[in-house]
Amino acid sequence: MKVAVIGANGQLGTDTARAFEDSGDEVVALAHGDVEIADRDSVFAALRGQRPRIVVNTAAMHHVDNCEREPERAFAVNALGARNLALAARDIDALLIHVSTDYVFDGAKTSPYVETDYPRPLNAYGNSKLAGEHFVECVAERYFVVRTSGLYGKAPCRAKGGRNFVELMLKLGRERGEVRVVDDERVSPTNTRELARQIVALSRSDAYGLYHATAESSCSWHEFAQAIFALSQTTVNVKVASPDEFLAKTPRPKYSVLENRALKLAGLNTFGTWEEGLCDYLGASRLCAAGRAQ
Repeated sequence: MKVAVIGANGQLGTDTARAFEDSGDEVVALAHGDVEIADRDSVFAALRGQRPRIVVNTAAMHHVDNCEREPERAFAVNALGARNLALAARDIDALLIHVSTDYVFDGAKTSPYVETDYPRPLNAYGNSKLAGEHFVECVAERYFVVRTSGLYGKAPCRAKGGRNFVELMLKLGRERGEVRVVDDERVSPTNTRELARQIVALSRSDAYGLYHATAESSCSWHEFAQAIFALSQTTVNVKVASPDEFLAKTPRPKYSVLENRALKLAGLNTFGTWEEGLCDYLGASRLCAAGRAQ
């Protein structure tokens, strides 16, 4: 089956393209130079030319502070871009899989968010992504909207200077021997390779709709950092940063844990725990297996 992956040179897009190839699909990898999703004509030209059966949108403007400074651009890419893809997918009778975010929620809840919880974004990024969800739901005939959280992967993340949280921690740990990390934000860190496999599994289903798709369980960023150093067998002093030490320019949800309820109800959930995803990323499966055996 022919699959077009939008944003194929990004952190998630790279793993998604590889996952579909590993499943025997023909992948059309479309980067920013191949298609501008904010431009309707560009989207239609790219997809009509290839006529894929599945379109996966991993492209987004997701630097939160930049979205706050340039909300018009954020909505052009994250909202109207999603609409353009939904229109084009409908035009060629393709399934659209659109990746969204935990930032559609305000983080005020103290238990994992499920798909039926009411969204209330705190910033322009979250609002633009929520608008994109609505466009997909209203325009596309066959779609999956996939919300995820705390992504990290092997491919460079341009919005974060090429480093994900794991690589940043390892770099700072080697350079300083000590890092300070907040413990008042909770998340489900998700390996992009795990999410890519989940996207492929969804593409084989006709149970269309909205899904949460993150690694199982959750942790604070401080706990995540501790696990990174333990599994990489790196000796680093991990201290708790004070709440005002790394003040964010843009409001962010303090609690970003999603529950994969719809995936589980449909019998489609492929995720393991966040610890297992981190073990896979770091190549530390033996250490993880030993830890589980104790």
